[in-house]
Amino acid sequence: MMTEKIYQRLPAVFQNGLVTLFDVLQYRKRHSGNYSKWMEYYEAARKFDLPKLQRFQLEKLFAFVNFAARESVYYKQIFAQLGLTEITSLEQFHRLPIQSKEDIRANIESIYTIGKKQAILSKTGGTTGKSLEVRFTYDDMQNRFATLDFFRKGYGYKLGNKVAWFSGKSLLTEKDTEKNRYWKYDWRYKIRYYSTFHINATTAKHYIDDLNKLQPLYAVGFPSSMYEIAKWGLANNYQLSYRMRAIFPTAETVMPHEREAIENFFGGTVVNQYASSEGAPFILECTQGKLHMELLTGYFEILDDKGQPANEGELVFTSFTTHGTPLVRYAIKDRIKLSAETCTCGNHNPVVESIQGRINDFVYSEERGKINLGNISNCVKYVKGVVKFQIIQNTTDHIQLKIVRDNTFTDKDEKMFLHELRERLGNRMNIDVTYVKEIPREASGKYRIVKQGLIV
Repeated sequence: MMTEKIYQRLPAVFQNGLVTLFDVLQYRKRHSGNYSKWMEYYEAARKFDLPKLQRFQLEKLFAFVNFAARESVYYKQIFAQLGLTEITSLEQFHRLPIQSKEDIRANIESIYTIGKKQAILSKTGGTTGKSLEVRFTYDDMQNRFATLDFFRKGYGYKLGNKVAWFSGKSLLTEKDTEKNRYWKYDWRYKIRYYSTFHINATTAKHYIDDLNKLQPLYAVGFPSSMYEIAKWGLANNYQLSYRMRAIFPTAETVMPHEREAIENFFGGTVVNQYASSEGAPFILECTQGKLHMELLTGYFEILDDKGQPANEGELVFTSFTTHGTPLVRYAIKDRIKLSAETCTCGNHNPVVESIQGRINDFVYSEERGKINLGNISNCVKYVKGVVKFQIIQNTTDHIQLKIVRDNTFTDKDEKMFLHELRERLGNRMNIDVTYVKEIPREASGKYRIVKQGLIV
């Protein structure tokens, strides 16, 4: 594109200026309109008890679904096929079909309720399929950012605090990398955008040096990227000269070993959050370390393999902030485990025990069945010298294991790694080990431990 070519030729100071201008325009859309009212709304709602939250949630659910039936051609047709004119009960609601990402993508033009010019556009990552373009109303986007900002406010953050942002933005030029400059800066909102595509054992030092220079108290972004920096810094005793307050991971499931290393290195608390680029309702971690389903942002269904309500299973949601592209009973392919615990933090929303990540983040063994991502990541718990690894599976009896190792990795470590994998996958699985210098990230900037090609 012409604008991209112009950007590439500009001096770094002007590139930072364009990044700042882009953010100013985006934040104007996100923080104007009803943003302040939504902030006040969530502040007031934090005092609601669970029955009141559930009552308001049902009111919002019926209002949203009936809106979709009026304004979206696609849902209007579904209502007609089921002989429904209006949803007034959960029994009627559960008659509506569950929608897959493929269903939404195939019918997207008849799902939209607003045109492109009236919308804020968002694209889902193409990690597990083609990208999906979602249209948000301005009010819904302001609602979503009010939710996030109210949540982060609990950890001391406010817009304008210095932030280190690790995401899949491709903003660097050849001159940047030649000068070991792996970031761009938004002067207005004090956000340093660090490239996640360039972090490795050679460059990690430069990221840490720049963090020490800027000293942001908060970090946002891919936990796998922050983990790479933290792991290198801890292994080489190359430390931050200060301590952060909080780290807000996005887009990826945070593994326990990642959380431990990030907190040890950066100093701040890793605060988990769940949403999605297509508009999933929020699950947010409170100051006592409990995850809460925010009922006023959407309706959550946790379903087992037979499609029945369960305490652990696939998340199907209806999001109240997707009026531009209504998502009703949308199967996002993430797994959630509910908790019977309550929390004394003051947030009366239900507690989630764990967010287990995408349903296809598993390795399948004919002997042992599906082994989830958390179990796979624990294979390196007692193995030294593994910088990162990735498992690729396309057949039930074979996996390819790619390993990036450092100079502390020995034959003993390989033996231990394979032993841990065998413990989980069984002895009949064929494992091909390949040592590589780097494992590339996806186009979205995300790093995947498991690339699953099976339909099981």
